[in-house]
Amino acid sequence: MNPTALAERLDAAARDARPLPGGTTGLPETGTDAAYAVQQALVALRLARGERPTGVKLGFTSLAKMRQMGVADLIHGRLTDRMEIPDGGRLDVAGLIHPRVEPEIAFLLGTELAPGGDPAAAVAGVAPALEVIDSRYDGFRFSLPEVIADNTSAAAYATGPWTRPEDLGGLRSLANLGVVLELDGRPAETGSTAAILGDPLRALAAAARLAGPLPAGTVILAGAATAAAPLPPGTHVRATVARLGAVRFTTGEAA
Repeated sequence: MNPTALAERLDAAARDARPLPGGTTGLPETGTDAAYAVQQALVALRLARGERPTGVKLGFTSLAKMRQMGVADLIHGRLTDRMEIPDGGRLDVAGLIHPRVEPEIAFLLGTELAPGGDPAAAVAGVAPALEVIDSRYDGFRFSLPEVIADNTSAAAYATGPWTRPEDLGGLRSLANLGVVLELDGRPAETGSTAAILGDPLRALAAAARLAGPLPAGTVILAGAATAAAPLPPGTHVRATVARLGAVRFTTGEAA
């Protein structure tokens, strides 16, 4: 398995909106080192086209999902500025394959966060977030190494207004906040931030361990607080997290 060749296939699948069949990548069924090598090559292709790294995202932060997939650890992917959707902005889904959207919590680092460092001390802000996922495999069918190689299905993200931790009374207050995902003004999914590893603060330490050291200015998407919902064109999407507020965008072809 050639990491660069597979990265080029995945990159072409994303750019052409033509999925690959899962199980055809040649990735080993066990172990993740080869998969992360492909992910690194895939992100390098994007950076070579002028994209700028902005953060990391975590996957399998639901303990139930980890058990379902038979995995014992989280996975992570990379975010770039090309993936950012302004709060209240517009996302062209015509260039995506089968997008879905999840409500999350995002952290903004004010100082570097190294593995083993104090996550709470590094955070400058917390915000409600939306992540758009779009597997480059047909039908969202893939193995664990395949989804890692595909940058954990990352496609786009939006963050709402940032709140300073001190204005929340500390990050421990994030452990069990209500979350609502709305599509066109109707609730599509409801949940709690407790679905994120039992406490989203744990996602910070995991991000540092898996992808650190992470520099100041890094955005960390802590993981989904509810199941993902399909995202058709012409949809107004809004996520509300108690105490943090809301974030929104609309889908459609780009103006």
